[in-house]
Amino acid sequence: MKKIKLSFDKFKDSEIKLNSSKSESNRLLIIRALSGKKTIIKNLSKANDTILLRDLLESKDLIMWDAKDAGTSFRFLSSFLALTRDHVVLTGTERMKQRPIKILVDALNNLGAEILYLEEEGFPPIYVKKKIDQVNNILTIPGDISSQYISSLLLIAPMLSKGLQIKINKPFYSRPYVDMTLNIMKGFGIQSLTDGDIIKIKNQKFITGEYTVESDWSAASYWYSMISINNKINNLTLLGLSKKSNQGDSIISKLMNEFGVKTEFNDEGVSISKCDIQKDEVEIDFRDCPDLTQTILVVAAVHKIKLKISGVESLKIKETDRLLAMKKELSKIGCNFYEEKNFWILDIRDNEIDDNIHFDTYNDHRMAMAFAPIASIKNIYINNPEVVVKSYPNYWEDLKKIGFIIT
Repeated sequence: MKKIKLSFDKFKDSEIKLNSSKSESNRLLIIRALSGKKTIIKNLSKANDTILLRDLLESKDLIMWDAKDAGTSFRFLSSFLALTRDHVVLTGTERMKQRPIKILVDALNNLGAEILYLEEEGFPPIYVKKKIDQVNNILTIPGDISSQYISSLLLIAPMLSKGLQIKINKPFYSRPYVDMTLNIMKGFGIQSLTDGDIIKIKNQKFITGEYTVESDWSAASYWYSMISINNKINNLTLLGLSKKSNQGDSIISKLMNEFGVKTEFNDEGVSISKCDIQKDEVEIDFRDCPDLTQTILVVAAVHKIKLKISGVESLKIKETDRLLAMKKELSKIGCNFYEEKNFWILDIRDNEIDDNIHFDTYNDHRMAMAFAPIASIKNIYINNPEVVVKSYPNYWEDLKKIGFIIT
């Protein structure tokens, strides 16, 4: 599909069975591969990134590992291969080759691996010439780039003969994702000690276990957006979500109070419904939940709420430079989005949203899903809509279930 037209007819179904968490699933797959034990993973995500990682880990005797456009998979596999393989290449798409990996490679080399760059210094593809023969167990990692570097190292830490101590230099962004990693590892017998910004894990063994993957809070954010924007939908039930979640993006249940959505938890998941919007100016620090940024920017733009945001530096090295992509696409609905000192500012739009706007996705699943709710009020087009398979393969089908028309 090169593009789809989205519009909204009438409300049909109020219950959505969300896809499973990609973040939890990917961590569990690495744990299963490392432990060599019978680890049962229930409700594994069907996201392309997860299926790709599963298939790679289950393949044998690979010399060339291709993570394609899966950033989490590339980072997790960097450590996995550095621990387990000699003489392998890890590569990806052209966009992946523009995403930095130097901080993680330096850390793995400091532990005792020998990893080389095959093209540009500091970027994929990488060649693991020699796996880790541990010479060091203390690392210092900057916390303002990607928490996936830290999680990648933590996942292999119990398998290192000398264990691992990581000091994270402040500011520490996306900390909930690191906490998720540690909590999941704890479920498989791994004890860790966290003292401020220092995390210690001794050499120890994973135990056998079973884990049921929770529904994806990142995916839930788009349904919060629907409730906020769509005047024909007053409530939805999102199945499989938990109040006590490992996922940092569960904060969406609180953030969206500012944008007219309230949350009630129940045994099946959450019920979300409309409430009054009290403010016309909101400030949010996204350092712990950067994947929610695009969703909330669109909601604020539609409601003519001025938004001042921070903690979004990591968005520049995602599937696309998400800040520049949002700047371009938000301009199509009359919104000025710009950087000012240490903040990004979304000004209140002063015009109506046009019909039949074409939104580009930049090969980024979150661009497509963030802008789709605008179809609640105007007919829109989404270019290259297939990008959603990266994290939420059933997204367009789920939209149809509640009353959207896709042609």
